[in-house]
Amino acid sequence: MGLRLVPAAVLVAILFAATGLVAAASAENADNIYRLPIGDPSRRDREVPVVLDAITDTATGGLILPAELPKRLEGVRLLLVGESHTDMDSHRIELRVIEELVRSGRRVTVGLEMYPYGAQAALDDWTSGKLTEDAFLEASRWYRSWGYPWPYYRDIFLFARDRRLPLVAINAPREVVSAVRRKGFQGLTPEEAAHIPTDIDSKNADHMRLFRASFGESGFHTGMDDAAWQSMLDAQCTWDATMGFHAVQPLRGDEDPKAPGIVVVLVGAGHVQYGMGIERQLRKTFPGRIASLIPVPVRDSKLGAIATVQASYANFVWGVPPETDPLYPELGIATRVRAEEGLLEILDVETDSPSAAAGLKTGDVLVSFDGAAVKDKETLAKAMAGKRWGDAAELSVRREGATVTLTVLFRRQAPKPVAP
Repeated sequence: MGLRLVPAAVLVAILFAATGLVAAASAENADNIYRLPIGDPSRRDREVPVVLDAITDTATGGLILPAELPKRLEGVRLLLVGESHTDMDSHRIELRVIEELVRSGRRVTVGLEMYPYGAQAALDDWTSGKLTEDAFLEASRWYRSWGYPWPYYRDIFLFARDRRLPLVAINAPREVVSAVRRKGFQGLTPEEAAHIPTDIDSKNADHMRLFRASFGESGFHTGMDDAAWQSMLDAQCTWDATMGFHAVQPLRGDEDPKAPGIVVVLVGAGHVQYGMGIERQLRKTFPGRIASLIPVPVRDSKLGAIATVQASYANFVWGVPPETDPLYPELGIATRVRAEEGLLEILDVETDSPSAAAGLKTGDVLVSFDGAAVKDKETLAKAMAGKRWGDAAELSVRREGATVTLTVLFRRQAPKPVAP
């Protein structure tokens, strides 16, 4: 979660040590992710088809239309939709699911990973029509809480406002999740512990298997011992449990049999896959039915065609086109805050990224972006939000005591050959 300036796998590998960030699986490990024999025992030993622009009901393996989805979700109180944050098809599907549920007469509330639960006031002001878009982005601190370009999510938020659908902030404060990773649950202060549920379960073999498969045994995770892996999973489960707790609050006491409410949670796929994330954390405390839907690309740059997935991967899978370059440009760097100065230091520069081409290096400290001081990740995300592919930026950095100004050209790489 948070500012994404590099692909999810690189961001996680580098930034976790600094911020506790976790995202969905990298493409290079997607074969493991889609084919793990874990999750629901009634589905984990078989595969189901993935068909472009079709929804597969993994209970039967049959294909359904979007308009048929509400019927399949009768009785479901919580629907987890696992997104890929920078894939526009994920967000189109999220909107379509919400539209179909509203059209069917369901009372829909939308739960948002994008905001910590303390940001609720700004969401209420948005859905009540009190804020313009610009005022909402400022009041809710979008580029601090999330960092991904607003246009990815804009249509969803506009639909929710126009239909007066409640929006619920469900995430945990990032600093608390980071504290769990560093100190463990027993090391939290009373103030930190007050932000998260008391019954978080992070000792699950299947979840650990999924978690390791998400990152593989290469790169920054090479040689990590079991304790390090467990601390990462503790943090992930803290996110899962906290988001689950806040997501179901609108359903407490809502038992109208004629018009049962449903909460649709928009969240990264890593919190949904195989029922290991939010769903597993809620099983002991929430009696309502939970379902999951995850968009799955029909082709991967390394795997080639993805024709099937394990049936336990989600209750519904929606075939989408292959992920290519993100719709909006990214720098391709991972950063952390240097505590002594409060400035952003580059931890890694992605190969073949705009930053690599411009000559940015690990250890550089960001000074300014197009002449404006880079105060924190929020200001950098805001500056990037105004860029489109084909644009350029002047980025000044401090390097070995000197200030160096470089021109970053936001140009995509030519497509690489796809594996047969």
